[in-house]
Amino acid sequence: MSSAQDLRPIVIKKVKGHSKPHGNHSWKIAYADFMTAMMALFLVLWLLSSSSPKTLVGVADYFKTPLKVAMAGGDKSSLSKSVIPGGGKDPMAKDGEVMKAMTNDPADAQRRRDQLDTERLRALKGRLEQIIENNPQLRQFRPQLLLDITSEGLRIQILDTQNRPMFRTGSAAVEPYMRTILREIGPVLNEMPNKVSLSGHTDSATYMMGERAYSNWELSADRANASRQELIAGGMQAGKVLRVLGLAETMPLEQKDPLAAVNRRISIVVLNKRAQAQFEAENASAAEVTVQAQKGRMADEMQTQLEAASAPAARPASAPRGRTE
Repeated sequence: MSSAQDLRPIVIKKVKGHSKPHGNHSWKIAYADFMTAMMALFLVLWLLSSSSPKTLVGVADYFKTPLKVAMAGGDKSSLSKSVIPGGGKDPMAKDGEVMKAMTNDPADAQRRRDQLDTERLRALKGRLEQIIENNPQLRQFRPQLLLDITSEGLRIQILDTQNRPMFRTGSAAVEPYMRTILREIGPVLNEMPNKVSLSGHTDSATYMMGERAYSNWELSADRANASRQELIAGGMQAGKVLRVLGLAETMPLEQKDPLAAVNRRISIVVLNKRAQAQFEAENASAAEVTVQAQKGRMADEMQTQLEAASAPAARPASAPRGRTE
């Protein structure tokens, strides 16, 4: 029995593994990515070939602008002086450096200069407002001080009030609190090299003699000049004043009420570069006309003197010829 059992054949069953019904399709994902990239490439090439140079510059600037700058504002990476794109500020850069103009267009250069000048005037305006708030003497006069930016520059207006006039009635004598305001403002104006223009304004109340004698024209000019003297006494450089004007009641602040106290005011304008250049050019042209007129008068005087000098010498020479002796 044992021998028969030992001779029984041994059957070994091998189970074959079943393959995946659909195979490995991971290559299709890579192929799809490749086709998408190729389509994007051809789209970019088509845009480059059909766009104008100006459009291409705009597209290039768009891709040079970081997302943070595009959303929050700031300088583009193309304006950075760092050798590493996006690497932050250049450690060798110095404060106060101004980037050179990107183009040679004079209009763009003038626009940048005007913008920089306006920013400096705004900074001076903030400085004056801070001084007014920090100075107890000036803080009580804050309602009488108006600061704004105009086409000519930073305008500082000191207004009159019914209970607190800046000058004595009908005269250019400065009241003590007006003197305090002007002498506190004077040194601050030296922080910028810009010239200053002063103008005086009055209300429509006239003198008994009208404009035939001392009038609002003389009064406004005298008050503007008195304000100039107080600014210089407070520390402002004398050479900063470009002009002093008396405008009488021609430019009221309260047009509906010509007699309102606020119409009596002193206007101090820190001129921007454009307005300063315009006024200086006008003064230069006026001075040139004056010089030419003086030269003309001198030439006429010399001609008259020459004629007067030659006339006596001609008469004795003609006398002998007239005689018959």
